[in-house]
Amino acid sequence: MGSKKVNSYGVTMEQLKSQIEQWLDLGYINPEDIPSIELYMDQVTTFMDRYLSKNKRTEEDKTLTKTMINNYTKNDLLPPSNKKRYSKEHIILLIYIYYFKNVVTINDIQVVLKPLIDNYYDNKNASHSLEDIYETLYELEKIQYDNTEESITKTLELIEQGFDGKDDEYLKKLTFLALLGYDIYLKKKFMETIIDDMAKDMISDEKAEDKHTKEKSKEKAKPKK
Repeated sequence: MGSKKVNSYGVTMEQLKSQIEQWLDLGYINPEDIPSIELYMDQVTTFMDRYLSKNKRTEEDKTLTKTMINNYTKNDLLPPSNKKRYSKEHIILLIYIYYFKNVVTINDIQVVLKPLIDNYYDNKNASHSLEDIYETLYELEKIQYDNTEESITKTLELIEQGFDGKDDEYLKKLTFLALLGYDIYLKKKFMETIIDDMAKDMISDEKAEDKHTKEKSKEKAKPKK
């Protein structure tokens, strides 16, 4: 009798190769698609869902909800609305939060976005506007897309070498997922290291600012001779 065939559990490795580009075709928000007018909360959630619903794993998943927006504001991830209206800059920050929250914690996002909000949000004297920064990110993301597609393709080819051409779809798929997970884990650890350094710098800056403020207060409190 021949050996028992292992269930491939879905698509084959060859099908994976042919469909990488299709599966990586996620929803994105072009800079020019972000409304210049202020939107109410319902309009914001509708806008985000219109462009990003393609990224949902299931139909039940939510792209953005009113509760999420309120929580982001409470956690200082998003500046308060202007009389319940959200600007183009609010939308840009929500896009950052949307992607970061799938990788790092809310506390980490606070650390990452605080300097962006403090220095660039609603600041006409800043060296770059939030819109400029997002446009640059969007252009670089298109290049990164090609890098990601190439990286995944190379991982598939690596698996073929590792199994020496054996036709065992399940083990190949298992190894493929493990290698992708390892790659994600390494990048996540790298991100966390950078964020931890940013947090330390922010604490140092706050201590220096507090010290400076206390010294100025002492100077003002000194009796004049």
